[in-house]
Amino acid sequence: MTSIRRQLVALVERGAIPSEQVATAVRLSGLYPSGHAWYVFVDRLLLWLGSLALAFGVLFLIAWNWAGMGRLPRFGLVEAALVLAIAVYWVAGGRGVVARVALTAAVLLVGVLLALVGQVYHSGADPWQLFSTWALLVLPWVLVARFDVLWVLWLGLLDLAVLRFFHEFGPSAGIWWIGDVPAQWGLLLLNGLALALWELAARRWQWLSARWPRCLLALGSGGPITLLMMMFIIDEGAASWWSPVVYLLWLVGLYATYRYWRPDLFMLAGGCLSLMLVVTLFVARLLWNDADADAGGLLLLALLVLAQGAAAVFWLKHRHREMTS
Repeated sequence: MTSIRRQLVALVERGAIPSEQVATAVRLSGLYPSGHAWYVFVDRLLLWLGSLALAFGVLFLIAWNWAGMGRLPRFGLVEAALVLAIAVYWVAGGRGVVARVALTAAVLLVGVLLALVGQVYHSGADPWQLFSTWALLVLPWVLVARFDVLWVLWLGLLDLAVLRFFHEFGPSAGIWWIGDVPAQWGLLLLNGLALALWELAARRWQWLSARWPRCLLALGSGGPITLLMMMFIIDEGAASWWSPVVYLLWLVGLYATYRYWRPDLFMLAGGCLSLMLVVTLFVARLLWNDADADAGGLLLLALLVLAQGAAAVFWLKHRHREMTS
């Protein structure tokens, strides 16, 4: 759909399609969804919402009636829902939307079951152990399903495990609640490696070619390195000197990959936003090192943000023309 839109825009900009025929060209190109397309969208949306509501409903039902339910009813309810989800996946033959929805619900119910075990038997397990065990147990299902949503969910569990692990055992930078420097390095390594492997695997397997998981993984790796750079600017003792080096390498890699190898305007825009944040914070730190900084510094900072935004828009518009030509 995106390529059709880009081709149509390029034809209109070159004047290949007269202005009075643009509406007809858009209608014939299939950009507007048909009635059947809307039916499929609503049908799948309700299917996903219903299955997620049932999975979370089991969790809230047990939590609300915790005092009135015994140990066996709690486990029986969760295990029955889990078996039902697996049975639906089996009946659906492991293919199609219904099977994927059922397996996603089963993955969520495994987490509910693990949390229930921890609450009933007072295992004393830390949250990072819950998320890591959850990810380990559902990994075979994720491998079998060949479904990008489950892969993203699985990587999210690993991210939570990394965050909670370093929150428990790692030294805190004391800047943000997620400001543990080791945790940010762990997220950068995990999501950056996942993004690189996803990009390579997408060239071989079509089911990995969706764009939104790569965008999420880019945010998952770009966010931590940007935070590390911001920590370094605010307090050089909070982050190591590796932060500027890795940040520059990340920017260069992002530019080379998504400008030439796999052009993607969203990725380039994310890099621009990260650079704007870092430059703005660096200038603000220089200005506010002076105890006499006043409203003039705020005005200068506002002008800097406007100038960076205008330059980024100008540059991104040129890259967009390159990609659509």
